Amino acid sequence: MRKTLEEITKYDTFNFNSFDVKYENDHIVLEYLYEIVGLKNFKHVLVLPYSNKNINKDYVKKLAFNIGMLELVSYWKTTISKNVFINCGYLEEEQIEFFKKVYFYGLGEFFYVNGLKPDYDSFINIKTNGPKYDTEVEYNGSGRIIGIGGGKDSCVSLELLKEEEGNSCFAINPKTVHLECAHVAGYKEEDILKVTRTMDKGILELNDLGYLNGHTPFSAMVSFVSYLLAYLNNKKDIVLSNESSANQVNVLGTKINHQYSKSYEYEVDFQNYANKYLGKGIKYFSFLRPLSEYQIGMIFANKCQRFHKVFKSCNVGSKGETWKWCCNCAKCLFVYSLLAPHLYKNELVDIFGEDMFENKNLLTMFEELLGKVNVKPFDCVGTFEEINYAITKTVKKIGDNLPYLLQYYKDKYYDEKVLEMNLENSFEEENSLEDYYKKIVKDAIQYDR
Repeated sequence: MRKTLEEITKYDTFNFNSFDVKYENDHIVLEYLYEIVGLKNFKHVLVLPYSNKNINKDYVKKLAFNIGMLELVSYWKTTISKNVFINCGYLEEEQIEFFKKVYFYGLGEFFYVNGLKPDYDSFINIKTNGPKYDTEVEYNGSGRIIGIGGGKDSCVSLELLKEEEGNSCFAINPKTVHLECAHVAGYKEEDILKVTRTMDKGILELNDLGYLNGHTPFSAMVSFVSYLLAYLNNKKDIVLSNESSANQVNVLGTKINHQYSKSYEYEVDFQNYANKYLGKGIKYFSFLRPLSEYQIGMIFANKCQRFHKVFKSCNVGSKGETWKWCCNCAKCLFVYSLLAPHLYKNELVDIFGEDMFENKNLLTMFEELLGKVNVKPFDCVGTFEEINYAITKTVKKIGDNLPYLLQYYKDKYYDEKVLEMNLENSFEEENSLEDYYKKIVKDAIQYDR
């Protein structure tokens, strides 16, 4: 049973007390100490590999401190303490505003699901009482690190950038699926940068006791961790695979977005923050930003066949070492629907293990994905327009003898005018790509469909 809000918010002070950077052989260990005053202390640990022989340890310390500012939100959210004291570093007002914005919108789903209605101006009061980390370095890295998540998006990036030299890939707490995707893409073990992230078990104890729990801006944490990882391994570009569809909100009429820290707005905010407070030698961007989820699914289905047997992106099925498709959640149904115009039926059933369109229990979820209700599933799924487009295209392709969900759609919503959107050829101009990367992306969607 969840504790009352009065029981939770009586712990009104949260401290970021200290952090430490330890160098051990070919990796560094970052240790962060947080405290909910009067309730619980936490120790958070990150382990990152490094190969750069010219590391400036003071600069590493600055980057590590900034990582700590993102990591703290996973612990702070349990009591949403009004007062946050940063006792191990100093932030300018502009930096405080950056983190405040990330916390507020990155926790939008968390606030919504927990029935909280915080005020942006007053939901948190951040005070810094520590030293200022202002070390700058002359840095000339080369090549890129490509984030791998195990799903279709990062597989598309791995495939489209396979001919480029100087690539490494990275994953945080990698599982078998991450490594399999990297290996299929041709990466050797030494080219896979593995980050270990260990949460303090005390957070689980507070969850069990009824303190607040929910979604946090994981991708924002990834942006800061990958920045340090790039520096530690002498890389210039950090390549993510966030698409234009990540900009759509989940609750109509609000800014509540499960994928806020994957949005273009966050990408630009982080780039500006990094250029001013971290350094200009490393560029963080999303390679697939000009594309929709529909286009990524199209490329994956038609150009990434070698990944079809190994990719996974079901959050339910990710619990445990063996990652599988649960075939009973919004993410599974979304990916299934997105690939259907190209792979239905035998190839798709071979991947997922069943025909999800025959599952009558998924009808409510299906309508949520289609946008027939006001709340989109809180998961990394595409826009309403994309799903309607994919389903319409699939229904048209099959014709008769439709499975349950597709017959339902045909009877209630089917309209071929949806296909006039011509999603195959769209290109979102709001992106951070240099012309070199733009050409690769544009070439990927120019083929006979």
